[in-house]
Amino acid sequence: MTTEKKYRIGTRGSPLALAQAYETRERLVQAFPDRLREEDMEIVVIKTTGDQIQDRALSEAGGKGLFVKEIEQALLSGDIDFAVHSMKDMETTLPAGLIIDCILPREDPRDAFISASGKTLSELPAGAMVGTASLRRQAQILNRRPDLQVCIFRGAVDTRLRKLREGQADATLLAMAGLNRLGKEHVITQQMEVDDMLPAVAQGAIGIERRADDADVAELLAAINDVSSQTRVNAERAMLAELDGSCRTPIAGFATLAEDGTLTLRASLYSPDGVDRFDVSGSAPSGEAEKLGQRLGVALREMAGPDFSAFQI
Repeated sequence: MTTEKKYRIGTRGSPLALAQAYETRERLVQAFPDRLREEDMEIVVIKTTGDQIQDRALSEAGGKGLFVKEIEQALLSGDIDFAVHSMKDMETTLPAGLIIDCILPREDPRDAFISASGKTLSELPAGAMVGTASLRRQAQILNRRPDLQVCIFRGAVDTRLRKLREGQADATLLAMAGLNRLGKEHVITQQMEVDDMLPAVAQGAIGIERRADDADVAELLAAINDVSSQTRVNAERAMLAELDGSCRTPIAGFATLAEDGTLTLRASLYSPDGVDRFDVSGSAPSGEAEKLGQRLGVALREMAGPDFSAFQI
């Protein structure tokens, strides 16, 4: 017995965004085999401003919200029933009336280093060019290798790989999660360990956004929410919210959850040129994820002191 109601799932149109929307739909079908079929959930592609800007960093164009504004407008107007996002693209403050209380099981959160020459980050010759649109990656690269150069690399995964093949840069970095979801693990030169390249907040996590008053959709999404991933992401995002909810500041954060329920969060704040770096870490019970994140975010801001604005562009 299937429902007559059709659900509309909003997403960007990149191959990775579509893969994430398909994964969400598949998980819902598996969770409700007697209620839902694939044809009961329409994938609605929405073009965002961020998809149209390819010539400059997001921090210069307006921040993370450029990838979600049009999708959230469609959600608020009722044109879609829920939306699938890469959580690292989400600002920490959502529009009134919208909520994210469903996080899918988190993929590999690490960064992947990809080099046309096959060299690792430490093996790149002085003066080599690394392409990235991420301030976080830029700052960490320059912190480790101030002798390297960094240039802007924008576009979907295939676009960035093409630019690399064309010689527009000697290397680039992409999220392991995205490459795994697209079946492109073979392009990876080096899997960057967390100790060497702290991930972006919520990297590897898919979040489902819905209208806060939609009880029907809330029931559906609760069935596919991964509590462990949600707890870790909540801690990381609470830290980010204390500092900067967009992408104008190089911030990294990564939480782990032990079997005994202990949540540990590491976070770092960099200057855009990688010269200055501040690191904090702390632990708390899993039920205090937001408090832990807030505490470490405040600690980082205090460490940066009155010159915190110098860490923003």
